[in-house]
Amino acid sequence: MPQENAPSAAQAVIVMGVSGCGKSSVGEALAKRLALPFIEGDVLHPESNVEKMARGTPLTDEDRWPWLTVIGERMADALARGEGIIVSCSALKKIYRDHLRAATGGRLSFVYLDGSRELLGRRMGARTGHFMPLGLLDSQLATLEVPTGEPGVVTVSIDQPVEGIVADALKGLAVEA
Repeated sequence: MPQENAPSAAQAVIVMGVSGCGKSSVGEALAKRLALPFIEGDVLHPESNVEKMARGTPLTDEDRWPWLTVIGERMADALARGEGIIVSCSALKKIYRDHLRAATGGRLSFVYLDGSRELLGRRMGARTGHFMPLGLLDSQLATLEVPTGEPGVVTVSIDQPVEGIVADALKGLAVEA
């Protein structure tokens, strides 16, 4: 049964950005506000990717494709059931976002969490229990192709509390919750 506050009867939303931008926190809060399921994209990484990142080694495109395919499949499955879904995923390159758009038949929006290198570094340095070391932030920033101008992308500043980020995301998605 479609959710009353969902972006559409069946729509997928990816909360994207580099490590430390708050994808998980914002994704969980957004999913709660929209009464939709949330998938933490990092849990879908194969163990080899997690080990590589934990060692401080940046992932390659070849490392990311199987992970992106699984994310696309999870979203497509939800949409096929007529359900919306929120997923956290870095989606750093346009080609990755296009792959995910194709997997969902275009029923996909992105909430891009934008923040300065300084703010991202502070956030990454303060968190505990995550496999991604601060040393990979610069690699992620170098890989990031900012999605400005792409269809279905809402850009939100992370220089505010999670509640503000979610409110701005909902405004951009044209959703009342």
